[in-house]
Parts: sequence; structure tokens; C-alpha cells
Amino acid sequence: MTEVKRVLAIGFSQTGQSRSVLDSILGPLRASSEIEVTELELEPVEAFPFPWPFWRFFDTFPECVYEEPAPIREPNIRGDEDFDLIIFSWQVWFLSPAMPAMAFLQHPKARRVLAGKPIVSVIACRNMWLSAYETFKRHIEYIGGHLVDNVVLTDRAHSAATFVSTPVWVLTGHRGPFLGGLIPAAGVSREDIDAAARFGEAIARQLPGRARDDLTPMLKGLGAVHVNERMIASERIAHRSFRIWGALLRALGPPNTPLRRAVLAVYFLFLFTLIITVVPLSAVIKRLIAPLTRKRTARQRRYYAAPSGESTELLDHTA
Repeated sequence: MTEVKRVLAIGFSQTGQSRSVLDSILGPLRASSEIEVTELELEPVEAFPFPWPFWRFFDTFPECVYEEPAPIREPNIRGDEDFDLIIFSWQVWFLSPAMPAMAFLQHPKARRVLAGKPIVSVIACRNMWLSAYETFKRHIEYIGGHLVDNVVLTDRAHSAATFVSTPVWVLTGHRGPFLGGLIPAAGVSREDIDAAARFGEAIARQLPGRARDDLTPMLKGLGAVHVNERMIASERIAHRSFRIWGALLRALGPPNTPLRRAVLAVYFLFLFTLIITVVPLSAVIKRLIAPLTRKRTARQRRYYAAPSGESTELLDHTA
């Protein structure tokens, strides 16, 4: 009799989008008689509001980028369970892992349940995920887990459109579309969410016969990630800005204090100016010098795309 493989699926979803992505991937695993799925939903002690009040949203970023998350409720696992695979679904907040994900990574049970285990990262976000992924990888490595695959689903609309649609969705709860369809609905498309089932199918096909010490990727050739090279420099600029201003705001006191809110208003104006000037300018410069940096850019793309890679070879083969 074939040994049943045990999968732990960890997730948190504020809008329901990440929940839908994770459900799409887990569908083929739940349907397999050779796989048992255990789900762990991360629950903040104090629920984050949705839609977000404007000031509370921006006042969250200093602690988020400095990895000081609001606490989560005690995870509903013992910590000594033995899983063959971990699927960790998480979001990006301010170019960092969302607070519930970070709170779990810092929880004592995380080390006990993730250490030595193969981990599949699943990200659903607007379009910038590289910096957050680096932070996530660093924590997984510290815990002793092994990142074997990474799946990233992003909003495919033009960045100028998502610059409007995403904040409106976050701050009002209205997803769109807006302006009579000129600005598409915010978030990962339903088509891409449904298509994410291919990752679950690949895992369901390979995991039952997979040795426990096999740490090779399972999702290569399936278009698990796409690295937008124009975002690499922009993310570095924005992330550095978050760190500098975040340090200043934390030094002024805890969230929602008058002085911190006053400086936060200044930062919001700075951030808005940065996004509409420096970020586009850096993208233009990047494009102009692209012929001179082609090899370096290719190395960067391979690095950020690892371990699953950008290849769609298997999709092309089955098309």
C-alpha cells in the first residue's frame, strides 16, 4: 500500500484573493487518495480591517518593513507533526512579507514544523515581490526549511492602471473595473487563479513517489514566476525609502501617535512624488542602458526566478 503523503497548507487572506489562489492549487491535492492536506489559517489577534482606513494603512508600514508584526493567535498545530511538504501562501505588504506571515515565521512552532521540510512559496500581489521574497527566503533559511518552489501570481494590468486600482481596492473595498473599464479590476485575474491548478496537479503527480530527501523543484517549466526586470531597480529604491522613513517613524513613537502621524503625512507626499517621478525615471534609464547590462540583467532574472524558474516549456509542450 502506498504511503499517504502529508501536506501542510499555511495561509492568510484579507480580501479572499490569496484564499482563492491557494484553493486552486490545493484542489488536485485534496482530490488525491495518496495525499492528506492539513490547513492552517493564520489569525491575527486583532483583525486587520478591510477596507483599510487611510492612516492606519500607511501607519502599518514601519513595523512591517522592520519585521515587528502584530501577533497572531496560537497556530492550530502542535508543532511536532511530520509533514512531507509545506505550501505557504502569503502576501506582500510594503515590499515585505505581510504581517501574519512574518508573525508565523517568528513563532516557535514555525521552526519545529518547517525545519528540514521542503516548502513551496505561493505569492499573490500587485507586481512588486522581489524584496519581500528575499526576506521570506532569509527567514526560511534561518528556520532550517528548504524552499523548493516559488509561485507568483500578479495583477497583469499595466502598472499605471494598478497604481490607481490597487489603492482604491485596499482603501474602499471596491475592486473595479473603473472609468468604464479603462482601468481593469484590481488583483489577480480569475483566469490566472483557475490556471494555478496546474501547480497542484504537478505536485499531486510527483509527491506520492517523491523521496523525503528530494529537494528538487517540482514546478519547473510551468511558468511559476515572471520577473519584470524593470521593477528590480525600482524595488530597491522603494525598499530603501521604506527602511529610512520607517526607522524615523518608529523613533517618533508607536502607531497612531500625533507626531508620528504628522511625519507620516509628509512621507505620504514624498512616496507619491517618488512613485510618479523617480520610479518611472529609473525604468526609462534601465531601458536605455539595457544593451550594456544584458548579461547582468539575465543573471538577476535567473536569481529571482529560482528555484522554479520562468520557463513555460511544459505549458508550450502541452498547448
